[in-house]
Amino acid sequence: MAKLKVMCARSMHLVVGDLGRGFAQSAGHEIEFDFGTVGALQAKLDSGETADVLILSVPMIDKLEKAGVLAPGSRRDVARTFLAVCVREGAPIPDFKTPEAFKRMLENARAIASSDPAVGGSAAVHVPVVFERLGIAEAMKSKNLLQQNGVEVARRVVEGKADFGLTLSGEVASVPGAAIAGPVPPPYGLDTAYTGGVSAQSSARDAAAAFLAALTDAGTREAWRKAGFEVG
Repeated sequence: MAKLKVMCARSMHLVVGDLGRGFAQSAGHEIEFDFGTVGALQAKLDSGETADVLILSVPMIDKLEKAGVLAPGSRRDVARTFLAVCVREGAPIPDFKTPEAFKRMLENARAIASSDPAVGGSAAVHVPVVFERLGIAEAMKSKNLLQQNGVEVARRVVEGKADFGLTLSGEVASVPGAAIAGPVPPPYGLDTAYTGGVSAQSSARDAAAAFLAALTDAGTREAWRKAGFEVG
């Protein structure tokens, strides 16, 4: 039996947690999960923390691979998510298919929710850039409810405190009562691909590799889809 520590981007916490627990039960291993924003996990790695399995954004995995942090040949593409417009389940879907319609939706909203850039995370950093590019950054300051993560973004929408939210699709799908209205239209969208790898320092490389293989098995496709991710 191996005891694995898995560092993973927070947007994947439900599906990776569920699939990981299933793998642990069938294989007889123990798994400790550390879910956080990419920025928070980067800080932990920079401070010297380690894990057997790392599931992070492609740029971060690229960086770790070049630094020799990953075991050679252990890298696996896992899933993709996108910046979504979150609405309350059953609510009318606003028109935001074009850049012009998307801008109007933002300007007409009573309040929206998005993640606080200070916390880190790809969506949190990207949304303020979108506001700047649209020329509405100043107007959005008074109506944008900043949250600690994407799950809290979706919860504010479900509670009716925000008309809609902007966060990663995987975060929306994890919150009961929240629904994905669709992706933010180009050129303002954000697709994020996540990749996994086994740490070169891991003392349980075979078990770690088996865990990654289980996550990316063809039989998991429906679980990923329900969680708001694309695979393959």
